[in-house]
Amino acid sequence: IVRSCSSLSPQIPFTVKMRTGVYADKSVAHELVPLVEEWGASAVTLHGRSREQRYTKSANWQYIEECAAKAQRMPIIGNGDILNFEDFNEKRKIAPHVSSIMIGRGALIKPWIFKEIKEQKPWNPTSAERFEILRTYVNYGLEHWGSDTKGVENTRRFLLEWQSFLYRYIPYELLAHPPQQINQRPQKFRGRDEMETLMSSPNSADWVRLSEMLLGPVPESFEFVPKHKANAY
Repeated sequence: IVRSCSSLSPQIPFTVKMRTGVYADKSVAHELVPLVEEWGASAVTLHGRSREQRYTKSANWQYIEECAAKAQRMPIIGNGDILNFEDFNEKRKIAPHVSSIMIGRGALIKPWIFKEIKEQKPWNPTSAERFEILRTYVNYGLEHWGSDTKGVENTRRFLLEWQSFLYRYIPYELLAHPPQQINQRPQKFRGRDEMETLMSSPNSADWVRLSEMLLGPVPESFEFVPKHKANAY
């Protein structure tokens, strides 16, 4: 697959994303990285966990560094467990051969993480500022899918799936031991206002309430069950 895709699209860089391997006790990425480079890939993003582990263990950044050091010219992009600028800085030190860092769940939980990394300080948005981020997202959805019934419900479902990550954010000023860790279950707290408390609710019915503030009432037969397993701890 790598050989074919690399040769068929020489003008468009072909990149590969992989985990450490299938099984937790048998990492194979260090063997695959040199081969993937030989086969013509332009870069590899390595997620520091096996398929078997899902998100039950912390990402192994020492192993990511080991794999990055084996690449000759191909950039290796590290991925796993970045939720704040402190995490970013720490992983940079652990893996100096990594060309850059990819952020996945961290950006879903805290979409302003890039601002924090750039400015090297935490940003503590109010609930009103966070609600405006949701409004912007909804406007993009309606622009993309249309504002008819189908477009509204498509936008709502994507918003609700996103809420299954967003609720995990703990406002910086309320943290007992900052910074927040990505695999740490949110502590129970009351927000600084009712909207902040609502946004932290793990109850999907409350996520539906938030969606109704932006998209109007849900249809009578509406049901929502979060499907994305990546929101596990």
